[in-house]
Amino acid sequence: MLGGSSGRIDDARAQLLAAQGALAESIRWFGGAGQQPAPFEVPLETFQQRVELLARDCDRIVLVGTSFGAEAALVTAAVTPAVCAVAAFAPSDVVWAGVTPEGRQTSHWTLGGEPLPFVPFVESAEPQGDPPSFRPVYEASRAAQPDAVARATIAVERIPHVLCVAGGDDQVWPSVAHAEAIRDRRAASGRPTTVVVDPDAGHRAVLPGEPVVTAGQRMARGGSQDADHRLGAAAWPVLLELLSAPAGAGPAPTPGPAPAS
Repeated sequence: MLGGSSGRIDDARAQLLAAQGALAESIRWFGGAGQQPAPFEVPLETFQQRVELLARDCDRIVLVGTSFGAEAALVTAAVTPAVCAVAAFAPSDVVWAGVTPEGRQTSHWTLGGEPLPFVPFVESAEPQGDPPSFRPVYEASRAAQPDAVARATIAVERIPHVLCVAGGDDQVWPSVAHAEAIRDRRAASGRPTTVVVDPDAGHRAVLPGEPVVTAGQRMARGGSQDADHRLGAAAWPVLLELLSAPAGAGPAPTPGPAPAS
């Protein structure tokens, strides 16, 4: 379990999945002892080491991530053959910039000590509203830099199975567009992808039995409690299928508007 930019350990979701029979753990990947103070230049080896340890006791490794954590899960899985599947909530199909305490833009991730290619934020793009919506910043930065987007696109076609969960009213970044880009890139390589979308949900899907999370930076996240719970309810059976599938298998793509493939 990989949380997002709040830096919190997602114990509640890990416990929810553990109750379904999964060996689940959530780890802190920045802000801890010996770690980066914010999500920038985080070594992918942080995640690969946990995968290696879990692989000793598990027949399948599934990474479940939200927001920046979904980006981390997808990037890690693309370079770690032991990962069987990824469940990406509010995902990104590219590596984005992280910002250092000094204000320097750099990659979210490193591998072998080298920063991965990333999409920087354009200076002309500003958050909108109060609380601020960062979605326009991500949309403008992506539209203005197609070459950077191409270099920073995650090789999701290398991942055996992917589930994407996204809300159409996500005000943090355009996660539905990101999920569709993941689906399209994988389809070009003959890889099916399950995409679960609710047009009215925001950045944070709420799974059945899960508490509503309020931690994190002050920002607009979109959606509503009803829509966010509805998205979580739609994703829940597909997520359970992904977790319980035999080694080498994943969930069947589900037709229809939500879930939709």
